[in-house]
Amino acid sequence: MPAINLGAIATFLEVVFGYCDGLIPVRGFVDQGQGIDSRPHNIWIPADRHATESLGAYATWAAREGTAVYVIPGTVAEHGQARAEHVQQMQAVVVDLDAGDIEAKLGHLVHHLGAPTLLVESGGRTAEGAAKVHAWWRLTEPVEGEDLARLCRLRGEMAEKVGGDPHFRSAHQPIRVPGTVYRKGGAERVVAIRHHDPRREVDFAEFAEAVAAMPFLPGQERPQPAPEGDRPSLDAVLTTPVREGAQDGWTRFQGASAAIGHFVRQVHEGRLTPDQGWEAICGYNAACLRPAWPLERLRAEADAIWALHVERNGPPLLRAEAPPAAVPAHTLGALLDDTSPMPEDLIGPRLLTPGGMLVLGGAPKVGKSDFLISLLVHAAAGAPFLRFIAPRPLRVFYLQAEIQYHYLRERLQQLRLDPAILARARDTLVVTPKLRMLLDAQGVALVAAAIRQAFPDAPPDILCIDPIRNLFDGGPGGEGENDNAAMLFFLQSRVEALRDQVAPEAGIILAHHTKKLSKQQVKDDPFLALSGASALRGFYTSGMILFRPDEEHTARELHVELRNGPGLEPMRVDKVAGRWVELGRDGERLVRRELGRKLDAERTRRHDVILRLIAEEAEAGRLCTTNAFASRYENKRGLGGKDTIRDRIAVLATKGYIKFRRNARDLGQPYTRSKNGYLVVQDMVLATGEETVDPETGEIVPTTVRVLPSHFQCPRSEALLEVENPEVWVLHDPEEAA
Repeated sequence: MPAINLGAIATFLEVVFGYCDGLIPVRGFVDQGQGIDSRPHNIWIPADRHATESLGAYATWAAREGTAVYVIPGTVAEHGQARAEHVQQMQAVVVDLDAGDIEAKLGHLVHHLGAPTLLVESGGRTAEGAAKVHAWWRLTEPVEGEDLARLCRLRGEMAEKVGGDPHFRSAHQPIRVPGTVYRKGGAERVVAIRHHDPRREVDFAEFAEAVAAMPFLPGQERPQPAPEGDRPSLDAVLTTPVREGAQDGWTRFQGASAAIGHFVRQVHEGRLTPDQGWEAICGYNAACLRPAWPLERLRAEADAIWALHVERNGPPLLRAEAPPAAVPAHTLGALLDDTSPMPEDLIGPRLLTPGGMLVLGGAPKVGKSDFLISLLVHAAAGAPFLRFIAPRPLRVFYLQAEIQYHYLRERLQQLRLDPAILARARDTLVVTPKLRMLLDAQGVALVAAAIRQAFPDAPPDILCIDPIRNLFDGGPGGEGENDNAAMLFFLQSRVEALRDQVAPEAGIILAHHTKKLSKQQVKDDPFLALSGASALRGFYTSGMILFRPDEEHTARELHVELRNGPGLEPMRVDKVAGRWVELGRDGERLVRRELGRKLDAERTRRHDVILRLIAEEAEAGRLCTTNAFASRYENKRGLGGKDTIRDRIAVLATKGYIKFRRNARDLGQPYTRSKNGYLVVQDMVLATGEETVDPETGEIVPTTVRVLPSHFQCPRSEALLEVENPEVWVLHDPEEAA
């Protein structure tokens, strides 16, 4: 494990908090790609002379637990405070360069703003392999009050002009601490300080002027507003598609600004709820901007316009959400008398019912996403999959947050399915590439707009979210998926709220990770393995657990739990020739399985040792008969007695791994009375006792000749037969042939 660098932590704290008073919010998150199930761990430490010691102790614990260390680069007054409005002081300006040509962006900043006080390599790498960096400029004194909002706008403007991370418009955006450990995606590095100039400080007002005067980096230019007379009407703005590059005389920025401003006014005046306003903004983005803006940029622009509108027009008159619908209730008699047909299963038998929820759980790398993709493709085609049947082609929206676009298309193109099934599912299955978002209120609105755009004529039949962890929003408390209240909030206020907006009768499929339990615990009760709060198991209508009972074999166990129907027998499944199939249980050991596996492994080991020793004897200039070999290696190399060795040689000869040479006088070997002759293995060479000089290296090496078989043992009659072509080695092992 990399060592924590306390010196780097001390330098960072001095640059970012040296002049500040109050508490530093420290946040611990598990980096993605480690397979660790852990909730965020937050502490608050005083910004005083003991800060390095306190943060160093926390960083040491975090490194041991696999947790990354972040801070909000500003101080707050009380424990538990970590929102933007809680930040009271900041003393440094930062820009996060995490994509593209990092050195060109950094050079642009240094040329126009001067060298930063601190330059940190955050541990991440760009697609081109360059180190991602955080550039910090220390102010001569902390800013507070209204200047905090100005500082955040300054961070956003710097990021916009050079193509940095736009999230730092928010005061509470956390950032990695130098000297701590980065483990994202399987990499393991210490977050390092590349450059530190302790004498470098900047005046806030002068620095803000320099940022304002700094031009956009080429390729990052923000379009200038068009003349007033060239702007279309509001109705045209909200309905006319706008392409990038100002191809329509009206840039995407101008269109988005006008549309966002319109919906901001609607929310401010109480005509729309905040959720409705955000959904409308996302809908405009999806429908009219070609290509659509990323969610982060859309959110940043909306927040900036909202803040400006509130500053100019005063506090908003927010519209309350609509009251909930009345609770339905039915008498016993009404239920007994209702003989109408049962709703048709979306995926039968009762695996996914209208309005139901299926949770598919599995450990990382067990094939959960691959299994899920195959299930969804078959559902979209209306084709049976294993024991599961979709009655018709279903409209499926697959919201996945793990696989990036290019690797997603590669995986889909590698599906070895019936071409007719793929043809029927081409337009009915819609998949998102990896998303970097939470399914919070804004995320729900954005996804709802995307679903309506994907299925404009009819709502989807299935909404799939993969995995829960990457999109989880536990509500205002910020709790993780292990908290029951947070899990219920996510399921009710996020997942079901999304379904209610776009397709109330749609079925939901959630992919989820499992805990690290022993194989026996998973076998005893598979559904206790689901990661996170127990509230999830009480909420879903059906569950599936995919796990590998034996790591040495590829077969998986699939267990199914149904709330709305009788349980299904567990299945053994595997991926064969690119397709998921159900395996029979024929030939599976029922008792003493572990002992049987050990005996199989020991037999395989003995076979390998025998073949190797026969070849080594020949390389030493000796050919062996069966009896001579058994006598020489009796009770050596773990081969057992002579009879055991002869039996193993007989098995290997029957399978074709050992053949025989009846007459070897031409090879300088004595005459043998053995009925089979000398043992021969594939590619065997015999040392002649002479030496030769390698013409290229001058090295003196033993002279060898090839040993070819003259006879083999028939696998059916066990008779010794002549080899037709000694140059071709034929095996009779059925396992090898398979």
